[in-house]
Amino acid sequence: MKKLFLLLLTTFCLISCTSDDETLTDYIGTWSGTYEGTEKGLWKFVVASDGKVTGTMYNENSNVNYNISGNLDRSGQLTAELVLPADGEFSGTLNLEKKGNGNWRNDSPTPSKSGSWIGAKDKTK
Repeated sequence: MKKLFLLLLTTFCLISCTSDDETLTDYIGTWSGTYEGTEKGLWKFVVASDGKVTGTMYNENSNVNYNISGNLDRSGQLTAELVLPADGEFSGTLNLEKKGNGNWRNDSPTPSKSGSWIGAKDKTK
């Protein structure tokens, strides 16, 4: 019985000691890139230690900045909204190779606009 308890305790410790926080740590920092589709331009956002994402998407055609606000989960899935003056979304995946891609959509002003984005984590100095 004592050996079984030790085996279960050891197994539990090994499973619980694999920290998901270490995975999120790899994404913390500034990311930037380009987007295209019915509009095109540049984007940049910062991933905070709690997974919160804030940044901007700059439209080269209309010279307008859209705010990006959302969250990144530990697997690299980005879910964000485009806000002020936009009404849309900016979603995709960041990977451990420091690259990212996804899709964007903006419903305001009409007609709706959409496309894809690519980018990478900025190199630290």
